[in-house]
Amino acid sequence: MTDRGEVFPDFGLSVEQCREAVRGHYYEYPGMDGARGEIWCYTRSWTYAPGATVDLHISSTTSSCQLEIIRDGGDETSVYGAEGITTRWQETPDQVSVLGCGWEPTFSFQIHESWPSGAYRITLTADGRDGEPIICHHLIIVLPKPGRKPGRILQVAATGTWAAYNTWGGSNHYQGITGPNRDQFATTVSVERPLCRGFVVLPQDAPRVPLEVSLPPGTVPRYPHMEWAYANGYSKKYASSGWASYDSLFFRWAERQGYGVDLASQHELHVDPGILEDYDCVVFVGHDEYWSWEMRDAVDAYVDNGGHVARFAGNFMWQTRLEDEGRRQVCYKYVARAQDPVYQGGDVTRATNSWEAPEIGRPGALTFGLNATNGVYAGWGGCAPRGVRGFPVYRPGHWAFAGTGLFYGDLLGADSHIYGYEVDGLSYEIRHGLPYPSVDSGAPGGLEILALGMASQVEESDILAVEDQFFGDEDGRFIAETLYGDDNDENMEKVRYSNGMIVNFRRGKGEVFHAGTCEWVAGLKRGDAMVERVTANVLNRYLNR
Repeated sequence: MTDRGEVFPDFGLSVEQCREAVRGHYYEYPGMDGARGEIWCYTRSWTYAPGATVDLHISSTTSSCQLEIIRDGGDETSVYGAEGITTRWQETPDQVSVLGCGWEPTFSFQIHESWPSGAYRITLTADGRDGEPIICHHLIIVLPKPGRKPGRILQVAATGTWAAYNTWGGSNHYQGITGPNRDQFATTVSVERPLCRGFVVLPQDAPRVPLEVSLPPGTVPRYPHMEWAYANGYSKKYASSGWASYDSLFFRWAERQGYGVDLASQHELHVDPGILEDYDCVVFVGHDEYWSWEMRDAVDAYVDNGGHVARFAGNFMWQTRLEDEGRRQVCYKYVARAQDPVYQGGDVTRATNSWEAPEIGRPGALTFGLNATNGVYAGWGGCAPRGVRGFPVYRPGHWAFAGTGLFYGDLLGADSHIYGYEVDGLSYEIRHGLPYPSVDSGAPGGLEILALGMASQVEESDILAVEDQFFGDEDGRFIAETLYGDDNDENMEKVRYSNGMIVNFRRGKGEVFHAGTCEWVAGLKRGDAMVERVTANVLNRYLNR
C-alpha cells in the first residue's frame, strides 16, 4: 500500500531544475558519459523463438565486456553468461531514433530449447575509465513453442508503446531532435536502438506517475517521477512505458500465484495472429497505447472465435503502421491529417491518427469496449490530482467482484492507487443510480459498466500557471478537432471532462473484461488483496479453473 504524505519528495533539485525536469528534453545518446566511458546494446527484434540465434549489436568505449542473461519472472533465473566479449566503438547516425543504429553484430548466442517463454534481461558490464563498472541493460522475449496450451495465459507485451516512448538517441513519438530545427517529435521510430534507462530495470522505490502526495489547499501539483528521473539519470519516460514499470509487474505476480504464463509481443499479433488461438486467455496490461490495424484484427478474430481477453490496461488511442519487417513504427499522431501520406491518396482507414477519427471508421470501443478519447488523464498534474485513486464500484454483484466484499459506491484499489494516470472511458448515462453506455457510445451490445471514475482531457485550475502545466489543453483540443472538426470553445466543452471504467461484454463466442487504467498493475505490485482477487476472478473464469 502507498504511504501518502503531504510533502513532495526532495531529490536535491533546485526550483529551476524541477521545472527543467518536467518541461525540458533530456535523453540518452552515444558519447554522453564522456570520461567515464559507456556501453550500449540492442537486438534487431523484440522476440525470438527457442533455438534461434540472437545477435547483440554492441558499441562500447571499452575493449571487452561480460554478459549475463536472466529470466525475469516469478523468480530471477540466470540462464547464460560469457566473459571477455571483444567490443569496440561504433558510429551512430544523428537521426538514430528514426533510422536505427546500424551497428555491426558484436556477439551471438543461441536460445536453448529448454528456456521457457518469458522476458530475458541482458546485462553487459565493463570497466569504466574511473575504475567503476559501466552497465547496459537490454531485454528480449522468448516466444512459446507452437501448440495448444490449455490452462495457460498468453501475456502480450505492449511493445508498440515501448517503441513510441523510447527516448534513446533523442527522438520518440513525443519529443525529438527531428525536423529542420531539430525540435520535432519523430513520426517514425526504430526498434534497432538501445532501450532507454528505466525500461528494463528500476529501483523498487522509483516513483510512479500518479501523484502520491496529499495536496494541502492551494498547492501547485508537481511531477515527482520526472524530478526523480532528472536527478538520477533516467529517461523522462521511464514511468510511462517499458517492461520494468508495467509488463513485468503482472508477469511476476501471475507466476508467483501459480499461473502458467507465456509471453509474446504485439508484433506477433501483427505478423502471426494465430499465436492467440493456442490460449484460452490472453492478457494485456499497463500502458498499452499504440496498435496497428492488423493487431486489432488478431484480437477481434480471437474473441469472435471463442477466446477470452483480459485487458488490465489504459489509453487505447493511436493506430500505427509497421515498416521494414516490423523494425520501424509509424505514427503521425497530432499532425496526421496534415502530414500522413495516406491522406494524399492512400488508404485513409490506415491513417496513423486516433482510432476515433471518423475517416478511420474503427472506434477503439469495438475491440476493447473503451477508448482513450473518452478517458485519458487522472491523478497527476492539473487533472484530478486529489482524485479518487481507485475505481468507484457500481455493480458489486458482478462475478468479477466475487469474494471481495465490495459494496455499491466502494472504491476498488484506492489504497494501492490503481486509477490513473491514463484511463479509458466511454460516453454513458445514469439511470436509477447505474451507468449505461449512451446510444452514441459505440459500445458493443450487452456491455456492462462495472465501475466508473472521473478523468479530464485538460489541465485546469485557478492556481495552475502555464509554466506549471505539462500538457495543458493540447490533447483536449486535438480530440475536439478529431471528433467534431474544430477545437472551438463549444466543442472543447464536449470533451473537457471524461471518465475511466471497468467493463465486461461478450462478443461472438468469446468475452472481454477491460479494467481501463494503466495503473492496475500497481495494485499487484503493492499487494492490494481486493485487486488481486478481482484479477484472479477474471483469470480463473477465462481459464475455466
